[in-house]
Amino acid sequence: MRLGLTTWSMVAVRAEEAIPLLASIGFDSVEIAVVPGWRDAVDLLTPARRRRIRQLLLEYDLHLAAIAGNTDLLADDPDELAENWCTLTRTVDLAAEWAARQGPPPVDTYVGGRPGEWDQKRDVLIERLGRLCDYAAERGVTIALQPHMDGALDTPEKVPILLDALARPNLGITLDINDFTVQGIPLEEVFSQLGRFMLLTQVKDERGRQPGYQFTVPGDGEFYYVRYLRALRAAGFDGDVCVEISLRVQRQPGFDPTRAITQSYAVLASAFETAGLTRHR
Repeated sequence: MRLGLTTWSMVAVRAEEAIPLLASIGFDSVEIAVVPGWRDAVDLLTPARRRRIRQLLLEYDLHLAAIAGNTDLLADDPDELAENWCTLTRTVDLAAEWAARQGPPPVDTYVGGRPGEWDQKRDVLIERLGRLCDYAAERGVTIALQPHMDGALDTPEKVPILLDALARPNLGITLDINDFTVQGIPLEEVFSQLGRFMLLTQVKDERGRQPGYQFTVPGDGEFYYVRYLRALRAAGFDGDVCVEISLRVQRQPGFDPTRAITQSYAVLASAFETAGLTRHR
């Protein structure tokens, strides 16, 4: 496995600064977030910036775990949906452009919508996500769909239904385990249902359970990283474990992204050692 970080955790930091920083701390990989509002939003990535970021990944030997294009596929407004579709397809194009020897990085995105809308919007989602997968397949790109506790795809049992209905070979999931554990779902239960679909994993820290939960910087909560890593190994996963700092944490007064990710690395690197897992590039 590799220990990485998603730049979703660093809204105001450009990839040109994030890549050297992550490498100096010791991370093996990075997921680059290119969503609107971030310093690396796909619309802000000029050809010169794209070339520079790709060069820095090679220079610092940092594996590109994924590109986060997190955009609502279930938007009701036609103009919003068209804009979101443009963002996602441009993100797929970027993944193809940044392909390495092993191929393009997956594009990580969520479904959108709200809890309770699954039955109402499932058929719409199947149609829209199918079109996205077909667009990506033409470019050799894989879609890593992220279930999310605040969206329509909010519980583990819905995921196999959706993926089996689509039956696209270039579709898997990004598993952010904390979206399920704060709902009180044991991580072993999550892996038993979703382990076969995992392309990428993300992890935060947490305190409490819904509705009174908090996400925190790794090391400031109660999450059981060694147990989590051992469960990943038991599920046969050998990809990227990317730290994510929640936006709720980033918006707190005095948040320091460098301090947060340095602490996160120390906590996760120690957990890898305790779990007996060897990291690789």
